[in-house]
Amino acid sequence: MRSLPATLTGVLLTASALSGCAAFSGDGAGSGPSSSDGLQVVAAFYPLAWVSQQVAGDRAEVANLTRPGGEPHDLEIPPTETAKIVDADVLVVESGFQPAVDDAVEQNAQGEVVDAADVVELLPADEEHAGESAEEHAEHADEEGHSEEEGHDHGDVDPHFWQDPERMARLADAVAAKLSEADPDHAEEYAANAERLRGELTDLDTAYAEGLAGCERDTVVVSHDAFGYLEKYGLTMEPIAGLSPGAEPTPADLARLQDLIGSDGITTVFSERLVSPRLSESLARDAGVTTAVLDPVEGLSDQTSDDDYLSLMRANLAALQKANGCR
Repeated sequence: MRSLPATLTGVLLTASALSGCAAFSGDGAGSGPSSSDGLQVVAAFYPLAWVSQQVAGDRAEVANLTRPGGEPHDLEIPPTETAKIVDADVLVVESGFQPAVDDAVEQNAQGEVVDAADVVELLPADEEHAGESAEEHAEHADEEGHSEEEGHDHGDVDPHFWQDPERMARLADAVAAKLSEADPDHAEEYAANAERLRGELTDLDTAYAEGLAGCERDTVVVSHDAFGYLEKYGLTMEPIAGLSPGAEPTPADLARLQDLIGSDGITTVFSERLVSPRLSESLARDAGVTTAVLDPVEGLSDQTSDDDYLSLMRANLAALQKANGCR
């Protein structure tokens, strides 16, 4: 285990006393070893923590910086979490998604860093409809009344890559490589775990492709713009808010969505668990349709504490099939 600077030792000892003997912290990344001899892995938020634990297996403790029920966009780093960053052998982050994590890692990280933004090929933030032609995309971009981005600025890319199982598999390979650098004695085990995980993620990708292939509708109204990567399956996502849940829509946005719901025969407006469903419920009520949950899988909550990435993604698939009349 990497040693801490003296100024942070007291902080970490206090945190350890409060947390007891837990093998990992955060929202259900998985079980790590009970011994302190394993690698110390820190992940910025749930999908990264889940992949890290799946690849590390029992060889590492995985700490999730984003607490259960927390909104990862809004994460701040307290001193106890800074201590974890200093002590980590491997850190798994996504630069540009959580500014507080970016700053803390830049100032304090001593171990290997896996940056998902460098691994998975993020989509451009303005690529709202991946299946559109250039002309259709330009026409959509010219429509009036787009959301006023008052939340966090994610720059020019859409950070929500974990909605694409293929990209999650690429992340798993990168995590395995960094774990192997930090712990070469178990490199073959990390590679085997990543290969097993790739198989599970490939199965999930196939389930989405086949399950959404024959639907009565392909337009989906969602609470915020966290599902753009699902457009690879032929869907068109229409978010109420922008890339951050805190980005409020304009009245023109809401009027356009209400008209779209009527013209396209949309039956469902999707909300999510970690943010207020107020806007989704209001739009659905005004349009005379129902609401359902589509989980962005940014983190676990009290309702999903027994779930994991795979089960939540499969639940999302079932919800999409029901809402869009898929055969």
